[in-house]
Amino acid sequence: MKHLFFNTLCAALCLTASLSVSAAGHSLSSPDGHLTLTTGVERDGRPYYTLSRDGKTVLAASHLGMTLTDTDLSRGMKVKATARDSHDDTWTTVWGERETMRNHYNELTITYSGGKPVTGAHEGKENKSKKVSATMTVTFRLFDDGLGFRYDIPEQRALPDITVMDEATEFTLPQDAPAWSIPTNRTIYYENLYTRDLASRKDTVHTPLTIEAAPDLHLAIHQAALVDYADLNLTPRPAAGSAVTLLAALTPWQDGTKVKAGKSLRSPWRTVIVGHDAGDLIESTLMLNLNEPCTWDDTSWIQPGRYIGIWWSIHKKKHTWEQGPHHGATTANMKKYIDFAAKHGFSGVLAEGWNYGWGEGEQISFTKPYPDFDLEEVARYAAAKGVTIVGHTETWGKSHMLEEQMEEAFALYERLGIKVVKTGYVGAMLNGEELQHSQFGARHYRKVLDCAARHHIMIDNHEPMMPTGLQRTMPNLMTQEGVRGQEYNAWSADGGNPPSHTATLPFTRGLAGPMDFTPAIFFYGDEVVPGTRPQSTIAKQLAEFVVLYSPLQMAADDIDNYIGHPALSFIESCPTTWRQTVVPGGEVGKYVTIAREARDGSGDWFIGSLTNEQARTLQVKLDFLESGRTYRATVYEDGPQADYRTNPMSMAIRQIDVTAADILTLNLARSGGAAIRLKALK
Repeated sequence: MKHLFFNTLCAALCLTASLSVSAAGHSLSSPDGHLTLTTGVERDGRPYYTLSRDGKTVLAASHLGMTLTDTDLSRGMKVKATARDSHDDTWTTVWGERETMRNHYNELTITYSGGKPVTGAHEGKENKSKKVSATMTVTFRLFDDGLGFRYDIPEQRALPDITVMDEATEFTLPQDAPAWSIPTNRTIYYENLYTRDLASRKDTVHTPLTIEAAPDLHLAIHQAALVDYADLNLTPRPAAGSAVTLLAALTPWQDGTKVKAGKSLRSPWRTVIVGHDAGDLIESTLMLNLNEPCTWDDTSWIQPGRYIGIWWSIHKKKHTWEQGPHHGATTANMKKYIDFAAKHGFSGVLAEGWNYGWGEGEQISFTKPYPDFDLEEVARYAAAKGVTIVGHTETWGKSHMLEEQMEEAFALYERLGIKVVKTGYVGAMLNGEELQHSQFGARHYRKVLDCAARHHIMIDNHEPMMPTGLQRTMPNLMTQEGVRGQEYNAWSADGGNPPSHTATLPFTRGLAGPMDFTPAIFFYGDEVVPGTRPQSTIAKQLAEFVVLYSPLQMAADDIDNYIGHPALSFIESCPTTWRQTVVPGGEVGKYVTIAREARDGSGDWFIGSLTNEQARTLQVKLDFLESGRTYRATVYEDGPQADYRTNPMSMAIRQIDVTAADILTLNLARSGGAAIRLKALK
């Protein structure tokens, strides 16, 4: 992996740090006038753009373009044509963190022509004596909350077969700044801890990349609408003065190419969210607005919900995935979980390890259950109780096996009333050949979504591509993993996720979309690895149910640990799809408070607040509530002596009536939290 981006980085280091800009340029403003984009072409034919807010530079001059197999579309270019547009409408989500989205932007489209021929593309050798007449279009959309731009290369005689070797996109910070990221190299499945360091000191990193450019300027660089393309990574390199350029580095195919496009190409949108404080990044709607609308006639079968499952007990070594005396997914065990789900209002029950393919040498089958799991009977029993089974198809990275079986398997699940399937790809490479985050992976995941949609099945994708907002187009893509989740608190040798982890995720991985983190562990005993357990209080675990968004939210603990626990009442009442979401406060890696209004029309609100290893008292303004209305707040919070190391299970519950004029005081223990239900009173 450490050599994946060597060629891209070497080529980037050869670029000059200063611009020789042509006189002609073009500008674009956001609808509210605060953000301004400028774009032009240098005298040597390199396209560039800049971004400013209220006259202050957000991104300094940053280059654009593509290097194809034998044509360089990042040099020798000139502006051929321009077009402008604006758009303002409101659309309704099938599910999500807010019910309605305003899609308001101004647009500038630049058509470039020209280019330079490239010889020995893999070595970066270039023949500058010849000219090329090729066409490339860049479309910029400027919203009040940031920028999106994408490339289009139309079918044309000059480019009979489009294969991308490198993407020349840059994001140039005018000065070095703290950033949070996970490294591309040495990270598998995006399951790593987000760390803070100067952007210049980063290795090649995955996006989203979150940057504190100034106390009142927070940025997040990511992408939107990745359909048939390679995943975006960013490599820092020094620029003029104290500036830092972040250069696009695409995840390659094994032959070294990045994107095999054929006769035409459309890239994902490259996105930059611009906010004053860190909470603005969470509230941004830019990524979803840049995805295409859903065109399905019927989405009524897509239903968010909360579920439980035979999962945590397996990670805790109480049960096993494979057959044997401690097999977890048995008919009897599933019926026990189904009974609990029906009693406490959970919509589904996950069964992991129900099918052949978990034992050594077993052939993977997505239709054949183990002998002690009667699939037909379990499905019948669940339906009678008003509960659905959450199916599971672990491939061990053998994606071709799912493609070969999914039509038959999904048809079976549809017949049995199995409405959700959790897919899995544990294995460093798909089919042992291609990286999961390459264009190969993007194509596979899309095939699975398409097949699932035909059978009215919702997908929870584990070991995924990083989300880019495709749930707007295909709302059966409910949630994805791509995060260092709760299971690390069961068996990780480093003791589990540190206290800052879930105070960092909403501002980093959470910006990409829903994440299946699996919160709400209530019992910390029976350590598999001594010292490894949730590094948090129970109240913080409860807060994660609100803070870490997923429309399919799993209460992850063994159900025996929920029975009789007073905190279960919060989960029973908590929705997983929302009318609106606001962020009253937060700092990356330190603390966060998120408030969400239920979508059911009740007017109820739910708040999750959590902190890192530092205890803190927070004053939460309730001005987001409906004015003139009274709410009964039930507060589940850390007990007076709670501490994540010495007394993690101490929790208190209190009630207080509040209005929009009130300020709620929350006392959070070290790595503690609070979960609040605000019941609207008539």
